[in-house]
Amino acid sequence: MPMMDEAALTAFLARDFAQVADQFAVEAVGEMTARIRLKVAEQHLRPGGTVSGPAMFALADVAVYLAILAQVGPRALAVTTSCAIDFMRRPASGVDLIGACRILKLGRILAVGDCLIFQDGLEAPVARASLTYSLPPESASSPSSSPANG
Repeated sequence: MPMMDEAALTAFLARDFAQVADQFAVEAVGEMTARIRLKVAEQHLRPGGTVSGPAMFALADVAVYLAILAQVGPRALAVTTSCAIDFMRRPASGVDLIGACRILKLGRILAVGDCLIFQDGLEAPVARASLTYSLPPESASSPSSSPANG
């Protein structure tokens, strides 16, 4: 059973990552899974009118990060240690992207997940990413993870 639901993850993003929180929507959280939407805007496009690679990387990173936090609780100091991404199809501009991710391993120190990125409304993925995160010890978690704050 996840420790954080959609509302808790949304609040966490707004509080700890306000600079990007409005770009993403937490659509679903499950056991070792999450579904996150990138609200595609002009800032996410590259010349030629397609969604940029860095924007797709951001979606994969945020999606797996939130899927991990849903399982372990709000630990803002968890950090990405590795990422590999394959770009498979050109997404159209002006259409949101969906990151459907699952956690493959959730250990004490490391978590590994993958994320398929879809253009909203299409079945074939536009990208696939594999990410690894280093998890801080609970004593090193951010102030937002203490019971008094959240």
